[in-house]
Amino acid sequence: MSLRKLGTKFLVVWSLVALGGCSHLSAKPLPPADSTTAEDPYLWLEEISSEKSLSAVRAWNQRTESALEARPLYPELTKEVSAIVLAKDRLPLIQLQEGLAYNFWQDEKSKRGLWRRTSLAEYQKETPAWELLLDVDELAKKENENWVWHGANCLPAPATRCLVHLSRGGSDAAVVREFDLATRDFVPQGFLVPEAKSEVGWYDENHLLIGTDWGADTLTTSGYPRQVRLWTRGQDLSQAKLLMEADKQDMKILGYSVFSPEGTKRFVYREKSFFSGELHALEPGDEPRLTKLPLPEDFQTQTSFDHWLLGSTLKDWTMNGKTYKAGSLLRVDLDHMNEPPTLLFEPTSRQALGRVIRTKSRLLVTIQDNVLTHLYSLDPKAAQWKLTPTRTPRDGVLSTQATPFMEESLVTVNTFLQPSTLLLLEHVGAEPVPIKRAPERFRANGLVSEQLEATSTDGTKIPYFVVHKKDMPLDGSNPTVLYGYGGFMLSQQPSYLGVPGKTWLERGGVFVIANIRGGGEFGPEWHRAALRENRQQSFDDFASVARDLITRKITSPRHLGIQGGSNGGLLVGTTFTQHPELFNAVVCQVPLLDMMRYHHLLAGASWMEEYGNPDDPKLRPSIRAYSPYQNLKKGVKYPEVFFTTSTKDDRVHPGHARKMAARMEEQGHPFFYYENIEGGHGGVANLEQRIKMSSLIWTYFDLQLR
Repeated sequence: MSLRKLGTKFLVVWSLVALGGCSHLSAKPLPPADSTTAEDPYLWLEEISSEKSLSAVRAWNQRTESALEARPLYPELTKEVSAIVLAKDRLPLIQLQEGLAYNFWQDEKSKRGLWRRTSLAEYQKETPAWELLLDVDELAKKENENWVWHGANCLPAPATRCLVHLSRGGSDAAVVREFDLATRDFVPQGFLVPEAKSEVGWYDENHLLIGTDWGADTLTTSGYPRQVRLWTRGQDLSQAKLLMEADKQDMKILGYSVFSPEGTKRFVYREKSFFSGELHALEPGDEPRLTKLPLPEDFQTQTSFDHWLLGSTLKDWTMNGKTYKAGSLLRVDLDHMNEPPTLLFEPTSRQALGRVIRTKSRLLVTIQDNVLTHLYSLDPKAAQWKLTPTRTPRDGVLSTQATPFMEESLVTVNTFLQPSTLLLLEHVGAEPVPIKRAPERFRANGLVSEQLEATSTDGTKIPYFVVHKKDMPLDGSNPTVLYGYGGFMLSQQPSYLGVPGKTWLERGGVFVIANIRGGGEFGPEWHRAALRENRQQSFDDFASVARDLITRKITSPRHLGIQGGSNGGLLVGTTFTQHPELFNAVVCQVPLLDMMRYHHLLAGASWMEEYGNPDDPKLRPSIRAYSPYQNLKKGVKYPEVFFTTSTKDDRVHPGHARKMAARMEEQGHPFFYYENIEGGHGGVANLEQRIKMSSLIWTYFDLQLR
């Protein structure tokens, strides 16, 4: 894994869940039907923008809107959600860069958003003065485009150039344009990458490392670039110099630079599959030279410091007779690659390595311990590198931010019931100073959170968090929402429940997060336990948590609902088809549901390391056994499911949700369905759409579970 990919492969939030990897949204011919889909009457719903497909979508949308928006609670929830989402006193999240704090801000007036910056000192004031860099609303109006901000990648100072990513309608495919921070405008005749699923990074101020769609045979089967090229300023994009080409069956290839005070390192990463690949050092010159680094293909690079590379492996690594446990933090000497790595941290069975980032002179390491997070530091100049605990809270989840060009770092503290607090560490080892605290959005008095355990089908203990009122009666009457993900080694950890707190907890609802296998709560083995032919284990874990909630009389099937998106949409889709008797509500968001065809749809081919290949005779039966679309049955009483998706989702094909809804309609099962025309894989493109989606979901849960 490349340095720059860490922490960006996924985005996971309570009601908007993203799955890494996608291809362009353009309507392509449908792939040939296999033996399972030859009789599928709903293949036409995979035609993303056909009038026939959109006509069905509009009818389902209208039916759902009419039913839920007519509920007396809907306008009340809309008002409450709006007050939170549009609040002017929201905590402005920032990115640090050379003493400056960059922020992207949206509100009622600036729906598409403002890209702005200020000094770190100014940011600490109650009302900072911001320097406006780009008004996306104004740009969209001027250019008559439906621009959605997708971030910026800037060169370190004193350079002033950035690469700004803009999406049409929220899809992952984006246009990349060069921006000058000094003039606060796009660079005339500057770098411009047409709309595509591109991988673009700076080589230096006059060159880019770029992978994009150059036409025939330049994309992998996952829809990502399979070529990385060096593009010189002023050169036609088609003439960019080819550096390396991946196989068509690889996931993708990308080039990137790591800038630091010690100098610049450049790499090319050939990503063979979601969790494996080859890392190549790129040495500059008239003829740039690539050298493959002798690392295991499952080595997950986190950061670098001087000539050291830090990361971990997903499986045990044996070198020179010594075995390093999977998930351990290792230090590799880039100048002496044949020497064995140095072990810096080895997790226990209930721990997992989190993030490793660097400041100008130190390294910061987060470690998950029974799902919660602790922060440690490392001194790279010391003779012996030793993890030293920092003086930060140890009862929540900590996330860190730093840059190699600053001693200061930021730590965000999260719990379910206390608003996020932002701490400043002026240098590693300093007393953390609270500089920002998000306002309270709901009444937390009388609420508690606790961590419980369920026993899964194989005897494994599955932890889960429950948030509820202290005086909650244990009589099975409590309306309860159980959230899960369970995939791609992503951990589900506490985070402030702003909207659910106001709309659900204040009204006596219970909120639950399950830490099932497939996630990364306890490292690579926790993830590996639910891979491919073992995927059913993730679903069994989730159902076991549901049963435990019922056994403890926290809730009952009449009052229990489940929610998940993306891979979590597959989770809840499978769980309700296998155990319809356990639930009375299901929110299934941007889901995978037809697992016999997922690898033919958009980025599906990139997830075969996770789910397996349905065309493999050895794996096909296990996938077929749980695939929700194939296992829906007429005559079974299912919960009245609420499917949500986005026409602009170019990661998980909206055809999954569409086809499942059509089959439920055919079999006479009632359901709700809402497809946002914009929004990409997050489901929404702006704050107004987020407000509507949240209001619909919590109105639905109230209708079904009270």
